[in-house]
Amino acid sequence: MTFTRRRALGAALLLPLEALAQTCGALTARQTEGPFFTPDSPLRKSLLEGGEKTRLIVTGTVLSAQCKPVPNALLDFWHSDEEGAYDNRGFRYRGHQHADAQGRYRLETIVPAQYPGRTRHIHVKVQAPGKRILTTQLYFPGDPGNSRDFLYRPELEMKKSDAGQASFDFVVEA
Repeated sequence: MTFTRRRALGAALLLPLEALAQTCGALTARQTEGPFFTPDSPLRKSLLEGGEKTRLIVTGTVLSAQCKPVPNALLDFWHSDEEGAYDNRGFRYRGHQHADAQGRYRLETIVPAQYPGRTRHIHVKVQAPGKRILTTQLYFPGDPGNSRDFLYRPELEMKKSDAGQASFDFVVEA
């Protein structure tokens, strides 16, 4: 395991390289919102509807380019269902939340299905209070569809920790 000495939040830490934000200093890459974004999603940290078989918990932190947490950042998530379809009439697998005072968020949802031409992914809009909105997509590491998806970017892969858990740290204008 590679280690690096890193100054974070004013304290010197010895951390495994894999524990650092994906690209602290560089803003998270932007991607298209796609044709299925619906504004005014409900406030909720769990997108589960009940009865889902494949649950997923995504956690992370919203950070500034200076690696400082962004408190109360807005995060709006949406993705396809278990069949690869988007709910365009309601808010199934859609919702927004605010990061806590330390910039942390926790999303409870499912692993979305692939649909023609795309790999599994989760759409997200992230906004520090009063700043520009970042629209991007999160991808699943090792998904066979990644190599066939023209929008896929490896720097937007979530980090898997345990079965059913992944993480991603967003770096935004703050």
